[in-house]
Parts: sequence; structure tokens; C-alpha cells
Amino acid sequence: MDAVLVALLIPLAGIMLGSAFVFFMKDGIPAGLQKALLGFASGVMVAASVWSLIIPALELGEAPGNVVPVTVGLLAGFAFLLLIDYITPHIHPVGGPEGPKSKLSRTTMLALAVTIHNFPEGMAVGVAIAGALTSDFSMAGALALSLGIAIQNIPEGAIISMPLKAAGNSRARAFAIGSLSGVVEPLGGALVLLLATVATATMPYLLPFAAGAMLYVVIEELIPEASEGEHSNLATVGFAVGFALMMVLDVVLG
Repeated sequence: MDAVLVALLIPLAGIMLGSAFVFFMKDGIPAGLQKALLGFASGVMVAASVWSLIIPALELGEAPGNVVPVTVGLLAGFAFLLLIDYITPHIHPVGGPEGPKSKLSRTTMLALAVTIHNFPEGMAVGVAIAGALTSDFSMAGALALSLGIAIQNIPEGAIISMPLKAAGNSRARAFAIGSLSGVVEPLGGALVLLLATVATATMPYLLPFAAGAMLYVVIEELIPEASEGEHSNLATVGFAVGFALMMVLDVVLG
């Protein structure tokens, strides 16, 4: 039970650590570093989706029948985030286009955007833990996924809190909003964990569902922002490092 709690809370600790950068960084994040961090986060999420979610889901059944639930779950994950992205008024953390017009403040919409980003990460940890409790997955593998997401949450927290400070919020408020945005991760993980442990037959669908949701965030938000303007090559390097790190964590600990 202690390992389950740790796995659920590690990603929140990562985003809180990243949000704390606002206290000792006077200026905004340099453009080159921001690109590298976005690429790194993308690499971690793509590797986690493939190594920790999609491949384990395929291993739950025998080919070719195992492809059907994995495909359905993956597309459902994309569709779910697409729907949330469409109906929720928000702005992109690094200054991308706004969603549907809203009277909500910029700070509120930014917080909503971060919540959209973090929810599928919490889901991914939840289904990995459920796999360790109900199937042949290892708890070490679930912890590896949780640690990988926490590592990519550190730069994400900084990318969130620094623009909030630049927009006129106090350092404490920017830190609080950045940290609170991560609360959805353990909550989402616990919710999916409960669902998966009650109905173990949902695992072949839930694992790729979480992967699809995370990949949507990467494709829709992170990669376009990382590739825009100058220093896009740094984003590519960051992606490679993030992907390799998550792959090593999954293989060594899983």
C-alpha cells in the first residue's frame, strides 16, 4: 500500500519542485532552455506511452485479437482529450492560441490548460499501478513510470509558474497555482486505479486509453510549441534525451 501511495504522489512532487523555480529565477526561462525542456517532456511522455502502456496492453492478449482493444482504447484516449480540449476554455502554457472565448481570467484559463495536461499523466500512473495489483505487471515498473512523469513534471512546473509570475501574479501565487494544477494527477490516478481494480477486464482498454491521452497532449501542445521559432533543434535533442531516459527507467526498473 505504501508503494501505491508513493507512486501516486511522486508526479505531484515533481510539479511542485518545478513550480518552486519561480522563487529563485528572476527572469523568465531562456528560450533555448524552454525548447529543450518541452522536447524533454515530450520524449518522456512518448516513451512512457509506448513502453509502459501500449506494449504491456498488447501483451495481455494474443495476436491478432489483442490489437482490437488496444486500438479502441488508444483512439478513445485521443478522442477524450480532444473533447476536453474543445469544451474547456484555456490557453496554452507557452503562449499558444486560446481555446473557446471565455470571460475567465488568463490565470484561470492557464490553470485549466495545465489540468488538461496533467490528468492523463495521473491516469497513466493509475493504470500502471492497477496492472501491478491485478496482472503480471511489476510495481517497480509502475514506480518507473511515476518517476519518469515526475522528472518531466519538473520543467513543466517551471514552464507554468514562470509565465504566471510574468503575467503579474506574486511568486507565492504562481507557485500555488502551479502546484495545485498537479493535484489532479494523484486524484486521476486513484480514480482510474479504483475502476481498473474493480473491473480487471478493462485493463486492455485503460492502458492504451491513458497512452492516447498522453500522446494527444504531446502532439497537440508540446511538440508544436517546441518546434515554433528558433532553437527547435534543442527541442529535438531534449526529446531524444527524455525518450532514452524513460526507456531505460522502464527496462531497468520494470
